[in-house]
Amino acid sequence: MAAKKLNLDNFLPYRLSIASNALSERIATEYQNRFGLKIPEWRLMAVLGEGRPLTQRELVAATRMDKVTVNRAAKALADRQLIARQAHAADGRSHHLELTDTGRSLYDSIVPAALASEARLESNISAGERETLLAILAKLTAAAEDYG
Repeated sequence: MAAKKLNLDNFLPYRLSIASNALSERIATEYQNRFGLKIPEWRLMAVLGEGRPLTQRELVAATRMDKVTVNRAAKALADRQLIARQAHAADGRSHHLELTDTGRSLYDSIVPAALASEARLESNISAGERETLLAILAKLTAAAEDYG
C-alpha cells in the first residue's frame, strides 16, 4: 500500500495557520501604523478591555500566547501607561493587570477600527458561513485541547 502524501493545500493545520497569519499581518500593519501597537499588545488590551483585571497567567490562557510574549506585551503597555499592575491580594508573586484611563481611551478608539476590519474581511462570506466557521473553529479548538 502506497504511503499517503502530504498536500499542504489540503492540510488543515497548515491552512488555518496561513489564514491566521494573513489576517494577523493585515491587522498588525494597521494597528502599528495607527495606534503604535503590536499584535500581542493589542490582544492583551482587547482581553482587558472586556472587563475585569487579570493576572498574566490568566492572560496567557485567554490569548493562547506564551508567557514571554505576554510578559513583553504587558511591559510595553505598562511603559506607555496603558495598563496598570496591582498586587494580587491572595498571591504576592502575582499582579492583576487592567487598562488605565489612557488605555481605555485608546481601546475605545481601536474598537471601531477593529470592527471595521472584521466587517471588511467578512464581506467575502455570508452570515451563515460565518456562523458555521465559528462553530467549526470552536470544535477544532476543543479537539486541540483534548488532543492526546
